[in-house]
Amino acid sequence: MPEKRKHGKKPLLPMEDETDSDETDFSEETDSNYLPQVHFNKLVSKKRLTFGQRSADWIAQWAGSWAFIIIIVIFISAWIILNLVAYSNHWDPWPFILLNLVLACLTAIQAPIILMSQNREAQKDRLRAQYDYTVDKKAEKEIQKVQKDLDLIKRKIGV
Repeated sequence: MPEKRKHGKKPLLPMEDETDSDETDFSEETDSNYLPQVHFNKLVSKKRLTFGQRSADWIAQWAGSWAFIIIIVIFISAWIILNLVAYSNHWDPWPFILLNLVLACLTAIQAPIILMSQNREAQKDRLRAQYDYTVDKKAEKEIQKVQKDLDLIKRKIGV
């Protein structure tokens, strides 16, 4: 049985700090960058997300939907129409400074939240790419070993 060693590399993602990465064993026969499927699944699992991360994902998903765009267009149109046709009590007369303030606040709050969600998705994509690369490298090594075995068999039978 191969000797076990501890994974001594820097965490692949900031999320990995929350896992049992210090207790993950890798066998000597695998590539030092090999990330086991179980460990990979733990890192990208939605169960591990904090409330803030889940909220950021939900807001990013909602803000990027057609429903949100349609609701915002209806809201802005209604705001403008109500302020233009109201005979008295214009709460936000033209040039709609209050509407601009509301939209600026919405943007100021939404933008960093969406960026947080995108950054985490980029981290997961990098992790997936690294995992795919290590799997491909392992498959390449196995194919090379099979090819060497086939060459040996061919030499032995004289083909």
